[in-house]
Amino acid sequence: MARLSVNLNKIAVLRNSRGGTLPSILRAAEVVVAAGARGLTVHPRPDLRHVRPDDVLNLAEWLARHNDAVAEGARVELNIEGNPFAPARGNGYPGLLELVRQARPDQVTFVPDADGQITSDHGFDLATPPQRLQALIRDGAGLGARVSLFVDADSDSIQRAADLGAQRIEIYTGPFASGVQAGASVAVIEQCRRAAAQARSAGLAINAGHDLDLLNLPLLLAAIPDIAEVSIGHALINDALYLGLDSAVRAYLEACEPT
Repeated sequence: MARLSVNLNKIAVLRNSRGGTLPSILRAAEVVVAAGARGLTVHPRPDLRHVRPDDVLNLAEWLARHNDAVAEGARVELNIEGNPFAPARGNGYPGLLELVRQARPDQVTFVPDADGQITSDHGFDLATPPQRLQALIRDGAGLGARVSLFVDADSDSIQRAADLGAQRIEIYTGPFASGVQAGASVAVIEQCRRAAAQARSAGLAINAGHDLDLLNLPLLLAAIPDIAEVSIGHALINDALYLGLDSAVRAYLEACEPT
């Protein structure tokens, strides 16, 4: 069964739109974990428009206490996403790897986001990977984090992720979700299958994320049953508006169950 990692960015967006402390990211994390999720994802951006570095450190501290108090099988992982090339800023953003050093997450997912992107919309070009990417992967692993690279499903160079030292890939599933919505599920599922096959051949574990929801998630997991983790935020928080956060998490956990 794929681990469900709930992305908490949208909680921070709502809080930041008003200022203050509500809704509370820590309270949301408590509800998500109590409902059964075994992962939390955050994507702090350099402009601080979503989850902020202090949120990440508070979550890491809370998770450390939680994990010390539960059995191994109930342990919750922290996944920090971000652009490893984004430098520290004077606004309090310390840079991704410095934040990893401070928070010590279980996983860091490198994503090639530009500062102005509304959301992640492409993976790394592994045919011509950016200079220093290998060194940054090594640095992330040296801080105790599993390193995952965000990649496009149509990439023919996923082997390069292993060559660079990553332990996992995260398949960018935005085009998959759009294809399913447009009625082209066979083609986009096959594309994701090919990406997963490349990853397996390279010895990489497989994550997936972006635009996954209760309708398309079972299709993806039926096609690629060995997906290790799905990271879901926008659709889950949308469903939580109507179902409640606890019920939404439980619905996504049910969708992660093998069919």
